[in-house]
Amino acid sequence: MEHSVEELIGRYFPERGAEIRTYANFLVTAGIERGLIGPREGERIWERHIFNCLHLTTLLPQGASLFDIGSGAGLPGVVIALARPDLKVTLIEPLERRVEFLKEATAGTEIVVIRGRAQDVKKSAEFVTARAVAPLEKLKKMSWHLVKTNGALLAMKGEGAAAEMAGIKNAKLHEIELEGIGLGRIVELRKGAQPTSD
Repeated sequence: MEHSVEELIGRYFPERGAEIRTYANFLVTAGIERGLIGPREGERIWERHIFNCLHLTTLLPQGASLFDIGSGAGLPGVVIALARPDLKVTLIEPLERRVEFLKEATAGTEIVVIRGRAQDVKKSAEFVTARAVAPLEKLKKMSWHLVKTNGALLAMKGEGAAAEMAGIKNAKLHEIELEGIGLGRIVELRKGAQPTSD
């Protein structure tokens, strides 16, 4: 059964429907004008960019803190924050023009935007998310210091997820099916408690 965009907004953004519509509109106008998303992505903005970030929300416990690194146009961080207002979401992005875009896109929300490279940020969160930032091994090197002990790095990946996981200890693949949205693949790297510093 096909679900309309409106039905899916009602289901997955029950408290922030107006905000997610505003954000989607900002992506297809300013996002395209400023080169943050491709000119042809406009008509696919919901299924390809917004709804497919929702799989991540199923892995996040109530009230968790989250850093979205290399946030770009705010995917998946803004989507996660609007679908799950209980989470504390921070977007980390090194490029100034993208940071400007993110600040405009998140004005009036509780989402925090930090300009910087993941490697240089000295804070940590329970979860770190990334979409199309780097291959898994490189992503882990860039962001592992940001993940609190017992937290996890959650990377959105495509069909090549299993190949990327080869050789990475404790990587776990989640294949998550959401009604009306379909399958999403997320690789989880959990940071275990260690007696000494990692």
